[in-house]
Amino acid sequence: MYTLLSGLYKYMFQKDEYCILILGLDNAGKTTFLEQSKTRFNKNYKGMSLSKITTTVGLNIGTVDVGKARLMFWDLGGQEELQSLWDKYYAECHGVIYVIDSTDEERLAESKQAFEKVVTSEALCGVPILVLANKQDVETCLSIPDIKTAFSDCTGKIGRRDCLTQACSALTGKGVREGIEWMVKCVVRNLHRPPRQRDIT
Repeated sequence: MYTLLSGLYKYMFQKDEYCILILGLDNAGKTTFLEQSKTRFNKNYKGMSLSKITTTVGLNIGTVDVGKARLMFWDLGGQEELQSLWDKYYAECHGVIYVIDSTDEERLAESKQAFEKVVTSEALCGVPILVLANKQDVETCLSIPDIKTAFSDCTGKIGRRDCLTQACSALTGKGVREGIEWMVKCVVRNLHRPPRQRDIT
């Protein structure tokens, strides 16, 4: 009887919570992506003006509910001196969203280097990674094939995990919903990192 009531309580009043890291170089559009995600998935959320978003120093936190899953986003600062702190969050996370500025060809090699450190970390072994080629609304941006070519050295280092490279414009919201829904499917089926149980509030 207790098991039945416990199961009913979990079904009615708890959600599976998954922690998702949003990583990438500074000015890649990570915080704009987070704001668009909250706006698209939280009905009553009044987002901040996207034009007022500045470079993140430290971290931003946001939560969205998608079905029975709750995603807790940790948007970490991408400046070089802050990248050394990223690995402090790896053990707790269930998924990674890596944001690339498709308009900044000059820093693509730097972004690839940071991405390589992420995918080769043992603490992230098996964790799904969504690579967002952001700022696709800008006419002069690099295409998905361009970015895949630039990051081709990393392909063999990704290992056995779900990984998707997707076009996105955090500013317009294009690709945001699809990316989040893909990530939810991946973290739910990844049995190596079970969710945390959280009461619905």
